[in-house]
Amino acid sequence: MELHILEHSLKVASIAKEGIQICTHGLIKLAFLPSKTRCKFFSLTETPEDYTIIVDEEGFKELPESEHLSVAEATWLALNVVSGGGSSSSSQPIGVTKIAKSVIAPLADHNISVFMLSTYQTDFILVRERDLPMVMHTLSSEFTLLRVVNGETVAANSLGVSNGFVKPKMGRPVLHGTENSQPATEQIQRPIIHPLSSPSNMFCVTSLNPDTLPTVATLLMDVMFYSSGVKEPGTATEDSGHIRFFSFSLIEGYISLVMDEQTTRRFPNNVLFTSASGELWKMVRIGGQPLGFDECGIVAQISEPLATADIPAYYISTFKFDHALVPEENIQSVIGALRTNESTGK
Repeated sequence: MELHILEHSLKVASIAKEGIQICTHGLIKLAFLPSKTRCKFFSLTETPEDYTIIVDEEGFKELPESEHLSVAEATWLALNVVSGGGSSSSSQPIGVTKIAKSVIAPLADHNISVFMLSTYQTDFILVRERDLPMVMHTLSSEFTLLRVVNGETVAANSLGVSNGFVKPKMGRPVLHGTENSQPATEQIQRPIIHPLSSPSNMFCVTSLNPDTLPTVATLLMDVMFYSSGVKEPGTATEDSGHIRFFSFSLIEGYISLVMDEQTTRRFPNNVLFTSASGELWKMVRIGGQPLGFDECGIVAQISEPLATADIPAYYISTFKFDHALVPEENIQSVIGALRTNESTGK
């Protein structure tokens, strides 16, 4: 398989709920008027806590400076696994669990933090730009590494950035700066160290033809910015209640939407793409306190058990928490399997 390193230099940011109106003009331009910007990679995800923005440097220029806008310090690059040739964004989605053992786990083993964005079309693994040499060194034995330069894919090793790095000792990832002295083993057992919850919403992962976007633009704007997204008391508590979650991505011309079942009913018939099975997804939310960006292995802790059980999953990281979406019929077995791996913290 091929691992494509996309040419977008990305920023990850958080917009506070009370500050969204300050950024709405720029966000509408990025989502609905891409021809007016040079942005090629834009994603907005609303959670009960905030809005998470992933955007390339051109798109970032559309956002105003504001005390309500928090930006992660690093510049991020997007990786995309492609099963053969062709455009990365039009390749068949393979699911985060299909790359758990070939991409996510090796990066965690080498203490490389990742930020995940699953879309209707594919899965993007975001890594810090400064980590790219070690990422390439770690994955070069499993993948043909290609880099997108000015829209063309070229062999990544021809850029001379994958040589001369010493492979680190295998072991558990560093968690919150604490070295784990346990000897390395062939198969690393990763305890889940963050609380898990599963809201009662059922979600749809869908898309629409960009040509039809103008016909639903007003509706989408209402869903994204103007519908009541204020969290009711207790709605985000573990295993109870609905939560506010909506994700919109426009990446290289492809649109992806993640929304709960009730929101999809607001759209006209035959506008949203659906699978033949009309599959619904349940969420596993990871984190009790904001996770931050430095801890390694969180995605691996969740995706490896799902991969072992052969359960497909979408995975969306946000500024404060992580979210995995699994088929509705698998949610109880997923929660059981993950909680079996939960650390006691002792």
